[in-house]
Amino acid sequence: MEFKKLEIQPEGSWVKRILLSQHGRKTLLYIGLGGVAGLMFYFLSKENPISNISIGELAQNMFFGGFLGFFITNSPCARGKC
Repeated sequence: MEFKKLEIQPEGSWVKRILLSQHGRKTLLYIGLGGVAGLMFYFLSKENPISNISIGELAQNMFFGGFLGFFITNSPCARGKC
């Protein structure tokens, strides 16, 4: 009988594994693009001068765009489970 040697390597932390995976990088990219798209939508849809912009409105639009980017990559239909 011959036995193959089993080589076990440490996996590292779960955060590092998720962020370095292909799906993790794609999710982070889409969240960033969604945030930028939300910011651009805010600037293009408002008629107020730039001096009247509040940080809360900017953050809200960027958060909403980032959520849409997250939803696009992690929805069941995006993973082929529709």
